[in-house]
Amino acid sequence: MTRPTPAELEAARDRVVEDVVADGLSVLFCGINPGLMSGATGHHFARPGNRFWPVLHLSGFTPRRLLPSEQRELLDYGLGITNVVARTTARADEVSDEEFREGGRLLAAKVERLEPRWLAVVGVTAYRTAFGERAARIGPQERTIGGARVWVLPNPSGLNAHWTAQTMAEEFAELRKAAGRPRGPSSP
Repeated sequence: MTRPTPAELEAARDRVVEDVVADGLSVLFCGINPGLMSGATGHHFARPGNRFWPVLHLSGFTPRRLLPSEQRELLDYGLGITNVVARTTARADEVSDEEFREGGRLLAAKVERLEPRWLAVVGVTAYRTAFGERAARIGPQERTIGGARVWVLPNPSGLNAHWTAQTMAEEFAELRKAAGRPRGPSSP
């Protein structure tokens, strides 16, 4: 994949990256909102420093590390990806609290329609704002949406220095176990 130019990245502002979803998923991962690299490529978690794809593999959700361009393969594992806010921005702080709250309402309707067993929101601050859960912490939540249980995971952005890929993978693995997903066959 050729890296987008600065002009191509700027042109990707406010685009929407298509969800990778199906009915009845085991886990629907939910990002905060897509970045410009995702908008330019059409692939979720596309920025090279984002740790989503390595952590997904390290945690045992996938048998190998997928590339962002292979995102549709997640459906084969009963997994999907959406976002709290659909539009692309350079930084998550460009999204207003009202936009997060509206995104939470739209996400709840999507989850009720798709009926995943688990909704995994990657980013505790986005979850708190979108759902008005100011005391939420990383891990399983009391809240359910439709029939889906909710788990908040650490934000895999390279800017989130509080979590290493290994400690994130441990948290993702806890969700994998709770969701009853077997460890990927060639995962370490």
